[in-house]
Amino acid sequence: MKNSLTLRIAALCAAAAVTLSGCAATGAGDSSTPAQGASATMKDPWLKAVDDGMTAGFGTIVNNGDHEVTVTAVTSPASDDLELHETVANESGAMVMREKTGGFTIPAHGELHLEPGGSHIMLMDLPKALAPGSEVSMTLQFSDQSTLEFSAPVKDFAGANENYHGSEHGDLDDAPAESTHDH
Repeated sequence: MKNSLTLRIAALCAAAAVTLSGCAATGAGDSSTPAQGASATMKDPWLKAVDDGMTAGFGTIVNNGDHEVTVTAVTSPASDDLELHETVANESGAMVMREKTGGFTIPAHGELHLEPGGSHIMLMDLPKALAPGSEVSMTLQFSDQSTLEFSAPVKDFAGANENYHGSEHGDLDDAPAESTHDH
């Protein structure tokens, strides 16, 4: 009876091991080449607190995979109008902010630092204040249609006060990157 019970337990363990290894091999795409986004993580995300208007999101996107990944968009329930932004020199040499056409490409085993005065996530037309201590959920979208969900705390921050003037969201291409705006 004892040998029969031992054999049953051994058989159940073997069946469980086969089942679990089968589950590990399934998923989006071939397990030897993970889908874009599957290998990306977000480290230390945060948003600047604001009463209204627009703000920016920061953090570090880490690509742990063996292939480059491209972030093409971002969504959040905090705003219907989000953009990926970069800071570049315009034709007169002034540093300006603009939407990053084509998204952010992160090399294999590389990182992208989203930081004040540099690349960032822009949240515009905020319907309500983002108060310090609150959390905002966000989703990065990758070129292969995969996604990465994360939550970012809202913090008080005195820097990154860019000033946008002009069109619907401001004249982003002509705005000095180091000027004054709640961002």
